[in-house]
Amino acid sequence: MTLKEKLSTSLVIGDGAMGTLLYQKGIQGCFEELNVSDPDQIEEIHWLYIEAGADLIQTNTYAANASKLARYQLSDCVEELNRAAVTIARKAAAGRAYTVATIGGVATMHQEKTPLDERLSVLREQADVLLDTDVDGFLLETFYDFEELKQILTYVRAKTTRPVIAQATLGDIGVLHTGMPLQQALEELEELGADVCGINCRMGPYHMLQSLEETATLSRAVLSVYPNASLPNVRDGRFSYQSNPSYFGDMTTSLAAEGAVLIGGCCGTTPEHIREIRKAVTEHELQPVTKTEPSRRRAAAAPELEGERITKLTEPSGQTSVIVELDPPKALSGVPAFMEGARKLTGAGVDAVTLADNSLASSRIDNLALGARIKAEGSRPLLHIACRDRNIIGLQSHLLGMHELGIRDILAITGDPAKVGDFPGATSVYDMSSMDLIRLIKQLNEGTSFSGKDLGAKTDFTVGAAFNANARRLDREVQRLAKKKEAGADFFMSQPVYSKERIEAAAEAVKDLEVPVYIGIMPLVSSRNAEFLHHEVPGITLTDDVRERMKQTDGDREAGEREGIQMAKELIDTALKHFRTVYLITPFLRYSITETLTAYIREQEKTAVISGRAAGRG
Repeated sequence: MTLKEKLSTSLVIGDGAMGTLLYQKGIQGCFEELNVSDPDQIEEIHWLYIEAGADLIQTNTYAANASKLARYQLSDCVEELNRAAVTIARKAAAGRAYTVATIGGVATMHQEKTPLDERLSVLREQADVLLDTDVDGFLLETFYDFEELKQILTYVRAKTTRPVIAQATLGDIGVLHTGMPLQQALEELEELGADVCGINCRMGPYHMLQSLEETATLSRAVLSVYPNASLPNVRDGRFSYQSNPSYFGDMTTSLAAEGAVLIGGCCGTTPEHIREIRKAVTEHELQPVTKTEPSRRRAAAAPELEGERITKLTEPSGQTSVIVELDPPKALSGVPAFMEGARKLTGAGVDAVTLADNSLASSRIDNLALGARIKAEGSRPLLHIACRDRNIIGLQSHLLGMHELGIRDILAITGDPAKVGDFPGATSVYDMSSMDLIRLIKQLNEGTSFSGKDLGAKTDFTVGAAFNANARRLDREVQRLAKKKEAGADFFMSQPVYSKERIEAAAEAVKDLEVPVYIGIMPLVSSRNAEFLHHEVPGITLTDDVRERMKQTDGDREAGEREGIQMAKELIDTALKHFRTVYLITPFLRYSITETLTAYIREQEKTAVISGRAAGRG
């Protein structure tokens, strides 16, 4: 009987974990390399699963692609390791079990920074080797990126008539990380030609059962489920799982009742777990079940955000939009001046006060706390959020807290690395990049958490992204902006520019983006300030003329400030010819300077209106 025939007539029992068994034995390094260096150990594990009752075993090739093998300097061993794995599995099976070739996903549960086409290239390389072997079928498992799974499924399906099992990994109960319902994902996999569609890893039997309760039987393909033994426990840096084989067996009856036809185990499962699955199938004489309707319905979609709608910074207001950065102070003694600055700037007519998030990796008073305070006094806060200081859990918590405080405007940035800051030994998190963060904030706007769980309401964030207007290759920088826009960026804020020509070049470069670009202007205050920015701050370049003008004021604080304001006004004059959006950056909490420049912008607008009217009368 072929594997396809077996799947259509009876329940099929898969094997359990390979990697965690090896890990528990104290083996470190590349498990797939053991296919060559210690094949007997791999064969023994296969044999133990078959002896426990597995109808189907998978090759030890989960991470045998060039991308993952590169961590061990084995990227040139793809063919050798995959072929060896098939030989070992076929020998262990010896006609007693079906053998499927496993291909694991490349993307992790964090947002994947490697481009999709590069990931697919290494998966296709591995697939080509395995397709040229005599396995009974193929198992695509642990795919966090659903598009990656669909693409490799399409590739394998086009090259073989043997059964293909396609298993996604959930973000939360009943949903993928994108928020896509499991039923929809299974239907899409079936449409692409998978013979078996299912889920594996990350969750134990209880949560996987809840997920299957939200699905119905597919029209052609059958369902599979490979739960972890339990949620993982970490002690002394080592992962472990509950020893619960009998519980696994008890859950088998329920999983089968929800339509699962292929049932195996993932992380933490052992031959004893598979033995209990076999025992449950035999004692209860379990057979495939057709389920035309879900046993449990998903909760209703998240409602729209309630409350007063806030005008977006991206919506035209008939005048130049001005946002001003006022950096949170490092010391508590600086808070009164900060609060007074926010009041003055709001009174001067700025559209938002933007607060950096520990810029240059130097610790400052929390921008969310200060943002809430200035909002309570009538200012509109725009908070920077850096990926450096918070993991995904902290980022989502921070964002939902912002939502509850009524703060809706964000600048998503990757953040300067911790090593450049004032806390020696501090570590950078970087669970994601700014582009990932933009994408995930937009997911919150759809009412879906980072894990895919329904939030019960939709956030209403407007998201900005950084623009390096001083980049040597503006065309490449604009390509990055286009990708950020595609990810969901609503507007851009540039680093400070100190050249009229650079403002004009930036305006030409971004003219086709069709989203607001706030051009950055930060007034200089002294020659030392100018030299520091030019020589030590990445992304900022001053012209020789600017540096010379500031040098003429060296030693005279008031003269330096006057000259800095004058040069900023000249830059503003150029900016207003090309942009209706300006981003003023306050130097050293000297908010009177940006207050003056905001008033200058408003005065220039009035002059332009009056001139226009006069020209009309003429």
